[in-house]
Amino acid sequence: MMHTHGLIEVVCGSMFSGKTDELIRRLVRATIAKQKVQVFKPAIDARYSVEKVASHTGSTFDAIPVQKAAEIRSKIENDTTVVGLDEAQFFDPEIVDVAHELAERGVRVIVAGLDMDFRGEPFGIMPILMSKAEQVLKLHAICMVCGNEASRTQRLVNGKPARYDEPVVIVGASELYEARCRVHHEVPK
Repeated sequence: MMHTHGLIEVVCGSMFSGKTDELIRRLVRATIAKQKVQVFKPAIDARYSVEKVASHTGSTFDAIPVQKAAEIRSKIENDTTVVGLDEAQFFDPEIVDVAHELAERGVRVIVAGLDMDFRGEPFGIMPILMSKAEQVLKLHAICMVCGNEASRTQRLVNGKPARYDEPVVIVGASELYEARCRVHHEVPK
């Protein structure tokens, strides 16, 4: 589907819900349609690859890591028509303005990120991006306790639910994460 004007699309959900797979699917389709695609990710996310976005299922797409959202402005090529942003919850607040500016220029901006942190609270700038987006898709994982749809990310520390006062962002730590439904998501105070 060729687009004729800019817009912001947000793909959100818990960990293991398929956000990055959906982002990559949309980016591949844009590439097949011969659209110029550029992808950016926060440099803090180096779990699978520094210069790729990667899903838990192993799908990848080339990406440019940035320390700050403002860097994207100088790295965008003039003929780019589609921009992907992965792990958007880790970007600084400037990403909202960057996404808006790109959409105003006619660029299709596809954003993927966690809508809630491990506490079950809105994560970073995601609620703002979701409110400014033309399209929002919320994906669900499978609850690792009961098998129902999961909308939350459970952080486990030594096999037990992480406490509310734990840091929200821990990158490269050994904590385990699980998808959980509302009923089985636990955050001890």
